Amino acid sequence: MNASSNVVWVAGASGLVGRALLDVLARQPVQVHALLRRLQALPSHPRLTQHQVDFGRADLGARLPVPTAIYIALGTTIAQAGSQEAFRAVDLDAVLTVARAARAQGASRCAVVSALGADPKSAVFYNRVKGEMEQALAQLGFARLVIARPSLLVGDRATLGQTERAGERWALRLSGPLLPLIPKRWRPITAARVAGALALALAQDGPGFSVLESAQMQDFNAEQGNP
Repeated sequence: MNASSNVVWVAGASGLVGRALLDVLARQPVQVHALLRRLQALPSHPRLTQHQVDFGRADLGARLPVPTAIYIALGTTIAQAGSQEAFRAVDLDAVLTVARAARAQGASRCAVVSALGADPKSAVFYNRVKGEMEQALAQLGFARLVIARPSLLVGDRATLGQTERAGERWALRLSGPLLPLIPKRWRPITAARVAGALALALAQDGPGFSVLESAQMQDFNAEQGNP
């Protein structure tokens, strides 16, 4: 399929994984349309177009090119959102809104960034919302749905104009000397590795619903683009 007929949406292109996805997709013959709350400086690429959208609007995709696939890397923290309700509005409601819009426009494939420990029955609010999001996405009828559940993400937030997360900073400092001893499931993982593994999995044939656990993605060679 050539670039003119292969259109992908990337929702959340301003975040760590979203920006890494833009780098991965720039090497593929696809037209990339980045969906953002606010237009901003993104890497220059002839096949990249950005769109300012309202993730609260069900018709957000009405003026966008018809996609073959969508990548969703939307997410925040409860501290950044300010409340559990505001967190749910991003990590559940916005994700579902953009996924439904893509599906309604004809997208058959969807890849989304979730989190380690996602479980709709979890006693932990964060994990429960992520689990509810995964469960709801599975009901939308995508021919291929790939869920990535990374552990602690590693990346340069400052370069992206994002506030450094204290929890990530301290966890990395503490785990640095002990990294080889930490099980892959819990080991910090780079956004580039997650993005590469997610893109590769979505491009491949497979079951209608697939989960990439953090340990599995640790084995992905982000530079070579393969496991």
